[in-house]
Amino acid sequence: MKAIAVHPGKPNSIHLRDVPQPSIDAIPDGRGIRVQVLRVGVDGTDKEINAAEYGAAPPGDDFLIIGHESFGRVLEVGSDVPDTIRPGGYVVASVRRPDDTIYGRIGLQDFTTADVYYERGINLLHGYLTEQYVEDAQFVFALPESLARVGVLLEPTTVAQKGLNQAYEIQRRLKVWQPRRACILGSGTVGLLMALGARLRGLELTVVSLPQKPYRNADLVEALGGAYFSTQATSVAEASAKRGPFDLIMDATGFSPIVWEAAEALGKNGVLVLSSITGGERTAEIPSDKINQGFVLGNKVMVGTVNASPADFRSGVDDLIKAEALFPGWLEQLLTTPIHGLENYEEMIRALTEDRDAIKVYVEVNSSERTPRKSTQ
Repeated sequence: MKAIAVHPGKPNSIHLRDVPQPSIDAIPDGRGIRVQVLRVGVDGTDKEINAAEYGAAPPGDDFLIIGHESFGRVLEVGSDVPDTIRPGGYVVASVRRPDDTIYGRIGLQDFTTADVYYERGINLLHGYLTEQYVEDAQFVFALPESLARVGVLLEPTTVAQKGLNQAYEIQRRLKVWQPRRACILGSGTVGLLMALGARLRGLELTVVSLPQKPYRNADLVEALGGAYFSTQATSVAEASAKRGPFDLIMDATGFSPIVWEAAEALGKNGVLVLSSITGGERTAEIPSDKINQGFVLGNKVMVGTVNASPADFRSGVDDLIKAEALFPGWLEQLLTTPIHGLENYEEMIRALTEDRDAIKVYVEVNSSERTPRKSTQ
């Protein structure tokens, strides 16, 4: 079968290759699931792996199958797979796998303290840009048929979910936390999904991002009942004066200096969630005394978040279901840029590199139907 892969460490090595069809026997104790890949979302991570900025091949291979945002249909299940996952059903697989740290052993591999981590399609494990994959049932999440059109958005949704869930978990320290206003920094895919998650939790929504209106992403924010501001015309502080104080601020810009503007604008007992992985060398001059005093006297929190736990996948499914009911058609508008077929991997990279209007680029891997079956092992 076909797969899109790179040679990690070699820039622009993306290629189409033949790989063996997987067998559920590779997963012990009857826990295996064989999945036909239907769609795979791609993002800056895939582009950066192709640019050899990071990524590592699994032991024994000199190539890495990329793609970590999966969506597929179950073809075959092992004898000890829960009946919530059935042949013919839709599923999404998670990305990071447990390690030997205490966090990996309790199912919180997203909090690992290990320097080496295992992520499908990113580091030391093959990904999902292929025709089929096999996975352990514990890392696979069932989706209802109602999410068939938008299920490929679950994995990026979990990035937003973890940030939101962690903010509420942290604020259990207050015994009572009743946030009213949220500000999302950035209006890309993750920023929009953060905005959706905040709105579904009943928060007044403000989004601050670089592009000026008219702008499709701003229209999507306003469709949720939120307010949109461009940083070209309005600073974070000015947005806070109009719409704040903000109880929750979440950053998905990839522009680290804006974090310090957000720290100043955060309200008392507020949480600032950082999710951008910035690999540059930017520096910023900040009013450090003012920010420090505000955090101390205001009991504020700044927290970083990466990856997602099984609980975040489950809450992500719940939020996608709610979104389809409350804002019908909104999620599908994020799926702006389809790439038809694995063989068009060069078009995929061009879209990630050059299409500034794209919200979510995704590969249509296989839309054909196959007859699923139950394993007899």
